Amino acid sequence: MGAVAAAMKDRGCSVTGSDEHVYAPMSTFLGEKGIIIKEGYRAENIPPQADVVVIGNAMSRGNAEVEEVLERRLPYTSLPELLKNEFLRDRRNMVVTGTHGKTTTSSMLTHILDSGGCDPGYMIGGIARDLGRGCSFGGSEFFVLEGDEYDTAFFDKRSKFIHYLPEVVIINNIEFDHADIFEDIDAIKHSFRCMLNIVPRNGVVFVNGDDAHALDAASGCHAQVLRVGFDEKCERRITDVEYSPGSSAFTVHGMRCEIPMDGEFNVRNAAMAVCAACFVGLDKDGIALSLAKFSGIARRQELRGEEGGVKVIDDFGHHPTAIRATLGAIRQRHPGSRTWALFEPRSNTSRRNLMQDELVDALSTADGIFVCAIADTEKVPEGQLLDVEAVVSELGVRGRMAFSEPDAGAIVARLQTLAEPGDVVVVLSNGGFEGIHTKLLEALREGREE
Repeated sequence: MGAVAAAMKDRGCSVTGSDEHVYAPMSTFLGEKGIIIKEGYRAENIPPQADVVVIGNAMSRGNAEVEEVLERRLPYTSLPELLKNEFLRDRRNMVVTGTHGKTTTSSMLTHILDSGGCDPGYMIGGIARDLGRGCSFGGSEFFVLEGDEYDTAFFDKRSKFIHYLPEVVIINNIEFDHADIFEDIDAIKHSFRCMLNIVPRNGVVFVNGDDAHALDAASGCHAQVLRVGFDEKCERRITDVEYSPGSSAFTVHGMRCEIPMDGEFNVRNAAMAVCAACFVGLDKDGIALSLAKFSGIARRQELRGEEGGVKVIDDFGHHPTAIRATLGAIRQRHPGSRTWALFEPRSNTSRRNLMQDELVDALSTADGIFVCAIADTEKVPEGQLLDVEAVVSELGVRGRMAFSEPDAGAIVARLQTLAEPGDVVVVLSNGGFEGIHTKLLEALREGREE
């Protein structure tokens, strides 16, 4: 929202806005653009002469400014719809979708295009180290978007990616997620089908050829569909994969590629980016060279520090599949090290018991596990709350050291007495987890100095 507001200001529009909590760096960035953000929502924040009001998807009926917009019959729109009408028309939009890997794949693809001199626009839900930010409007015909299946706004319950006018679509995978808005996996696949139904015939869909749900969603698409994966039936088959600590190599579409990243899931992400870049005509040698220099994503297996021989790694993983993939990659990068997983059930899906067994299976790939207590339990429907104690108990039955703690401070207090030199601690959360990374590193430092 902030990036689009700044872009509209650059076009000569007068832009104002409101937010519940205004803080740096976005407040500073917008202030430097001459955009003042008002703290809190009040009817009087809406200008007397507003041409259009952009309503974020966190807003709902009852919000003072939403009610003012409706009562005054003002024109309003969603952020995805504004993007479509103001920035995406007449561009070659490349939309990266799926339950997992969207941020990494879209960042890889943007990096490849940028390294190839294409000056792409991009809108990514994370910070690629090579790009330094999550959004740019670029100067070329190319635009890369991380295509989220979450809903658009309170008045438009379609998935956001419906609005992105895709020419190229990547479907990394499809699993059940966003339990607060989707009833089941079929509802999610229906949303994907709606998006694929608007891909033009001269476009292309790259779909995970090893994922049954993704293949099902892509069946019947009017655009060309190319399968990418390990299966022999894939038109873009991934072969000759070699893993080593800190890197992975593979061949796809006649290209030998290497990435400075671990794990099969990152090979899949990179293969998708390669195929999309080839489709729009980039040089294969340039693609391979740029991939080899890709620096990764903030909060994706990011080393936050090391104290007393204990490494603390941050990762965004919160779905069982992502947790399993992350822990597997950590094993690859740090063979022989004891691995601790610190998990915060924070997302609308992970706080529910819908995938409790799968969560146990994923966490059991670590040597030691801490699961934090669930906050705001009243927001979870009755009978659907994740049973943290049952998760910890089952992990214990499987021979793992497993603990439940009320908060980050309690986890740090116990873990600092158990961690040993050579251990790797992986923090798994889609939020801040009460700053547990810094707290743990400080505790380990103090313990070393005593």
